[in-house]
Amino acid sequence: MAEFKEAPADAPMAAKLMTWVDNRFPATKLYKEHLSEYYAPKNFNFWYFFGSLALVVLVIQIVTGIFLVMHYKPDAALAFASVEYIMRDVPWGWLIRYMHSTGASAFFVVVYLHMYRGLIYGSYQKPRELVWVFGCAIFLCLMAEAFMGYLLPWGQMSYWGAQVIINLFAAVPFVGEDLSLLIRGDYVVGDATLNRFFSFHVIAVPLVLLGLVVAHIIALHEVGSNNPDGVEIKALKDDKGIPLDGIPFHPYYTVHDILGVSGFLMVFTAIIFFAPELGGYFLEYNNFIPADSLKTPAHIAPVWYFTPYYSMLRATTDTMVNVLCGIVAVAAVLSVLKGALSSKAKAITLVGALVAIFLLKTFDAKFWGVVVMGGAVVILFFLPWLDYSPVKSIRYRPGFVKWLFGVFVVFFFVLGYLGIQPPSDIGTLVAQIGTLFYFGFFLLMPWWSRLGTFKPVPTRVTFEAH
Repeated sequence: MAEFKEAPADAPMAAKLMTWVDNRFPATKLYKEHLSEYYAPKNFNFWYFFGSLALVVLVIQIVTGIFLVMHYKPDAALAFASVEYIMRDVPWGWLIRYMHSTGASAFFVVVYLHMYRGLIYGSYQKPRELVWVFGCAIFLCLMAEAFMGYLLPWGQMSYWGAQVIINLFAAVPFVGEDLSLLIRGDYVVGDATLNRFFSFHVIAVPLVLLGLVVAHIIALHEVGSNNPDGVEIKALKDDKGIPLDGIPFHPYYTVHDILGVSGFLMVFTAIIFFAPELGGYFLEYNNFIPADSLKTPAHIAPVWYFTPYYSMLRATTDTMVNVLCGIVAVAAVLSVLKGALSSKAKAITLVGALVAIFLLKTFDAKFWGVVVMGGAVVILFFLPWLDYSPVKSIRYRPGFVKWLFGVFVVFFFVLGYLGIQPPSDIGTLVAQIGTLFYFGFFLLMPWWSRLGTFKPVPTRVTFEAH
């Protein structure tokens, strides 16, 4: 049992209260460990706003979601009308609803930028592998949360979007039909589906999401934050054990983040008050029409933050599968002819390639489209073990790496745009090239991440006061 501390008799009442709390709960200890005595690198830049912004948006979504649930009816006959009631009759209901819908898109904006920062500065490399894995798990949960929440307004795009995505699970061999039935809770998307998605969206997934966020922050504070130079600040400490290039998170970065939050809220509120639909990207116009199972929209597309992966799904045609078979065959032959492999390794490579080609040709393109769509997210989990670069930050990598990252971003935007557009031959071809580049970027990383001449990494962070 820990020894109880006693506040001096003449101490202020607030100090006595804090001592009483500390004897029963480590409030001051947690404050010091995670704020006032958590030393972060002093050279954080613009890219380091987005972690705190993600936390701000999470709070906005939880608070607005609580108020929406007070008036929402998870019933297929009443759901759309209850949303209209919130918008028209509940005092400030329109504001709460638009904050929540805009917040969903804002969440993905800040998370995508937060992940990109981790990518360019190597924040997934040792010793932060688990921080990255927790972050990717948060991203996966966020996608599930957004997809389930998208069904709840029970508009045309909500209904038909869910119909299309759930039917994709039917492409899974052997268990597909049963899996789709399990997700829907019925043979068609209906009241059972709405109730299931509502319970997961409101209770189950947020609990997992909050747990992962806490784990992400604890893991980060255990190993320390990365920085734009990729230098470990814990390597150089003063005689008190304080990193020479570290500054306390509070008050320095709490004030720093207030600047980012202020800028974000100005943009966020501008969108809410002047363009909550944002031209149909944040709220599709078809979703202001009640769900009708007898009237299919001319073009069904997911919300913008899912469209890059939806593009990859649509790009996986029979032709694409044949191309993948060719790539596997060529890669296997080159590995055997050019690679310094043992006879046993060569045999395993050839057998593996034959098995891969057999599987690609056995199952239809629709199934492989689902695999590609899911694989595009899952592959992010393995990034710490794919990057063989001796330096973390893009600042000290060869010049071609910046161009490679630039092309990666361009293709990701192009895939996102094509996912919104109706299918076309040229669009499918571009999406196929983009999909191959996306996976090639990660799968070939063990090779290209070691190429070129690396710049010397400084022993201390580079920082100029401003």
